[in-house]
Amino acid sequence: MASSVTSSFQLSNFKSSFVGERSRIRISSAPATHVGFFRKTTECKESRIGKQPIPVPSNVTIKMEGQYFHAKGPLGELSLTYPREVKVERQEEGVLKVSKAVETRRANQMHGLFRTLTDNIVVGVSKGFEKKLQLIGVGYRATVEGNEVVLNLGFSHPVKMTIPEGLKVKVDENTRITVSGYDKSEIGQFAASIRKWRPPEPYKGKGIKYEDEVVRRKEGKAGKKK
Repeated sequence: MASSVTSSFQLSNFKSSFVGERSRIRISSAPATHVGFFRKTTECKESRIGKQPIPVPSNVTIKMEGQYFHAKGPLGELSLTYPREVKVERQEEGVLKVSKAVETRRANQMHGLFRTLTDNIVVGVSKGFEKKLQLIGVGYRATVEGNEVVLNLGFSHPVKMTIPEGLKVKVDENTRITVSGYDKSEIGQFAASIRKWRPPEPYKGKGIKYEDEVVRRKEGKAGKKK
């Protein structure tokens, strides 16, 4: 008898909650389409790198048209086209600022990247960049002949590489190579193409390495213990 009374009580409360009647068991009357669904707003924080201003030296001329950016300095001229997510503006005399045009995740990712690219252009056309490499190994040497870098790296023949336009290559002591210019990406690509002929091996450290590169050395196989 007690069991049937309890069942009928639970059933009556269950029914009453759906028809809007008051009961001891409180159930939300919100429509089923809204139950358990919450829209979370994604907050796109400003990039730590992107928000930094870019100083422009007096010997650099800046031209901006929409998403197009052009800089001309004593060493050369470079340009950049921005995606629609970011924009560049003159904050004050001699200072540029890259900001987000929209608040999206992609804009947050592009913000810091294009601030760095813009700064590289301004510094490149005014001061320039350089990348240094070092040859390590018996008989390894490098020379500059005309517009070519000639590398002797233990192959049966010397390696000759044409120096790209806009770059300069200097060799000191036949083992130290300096690649310089105003386009940082071009400098990095050409330096990497030199290095790939003989990447430093981990046992004796022979090869071509960047000046600031740390080569992790490995121990050779030890002889059998007697």
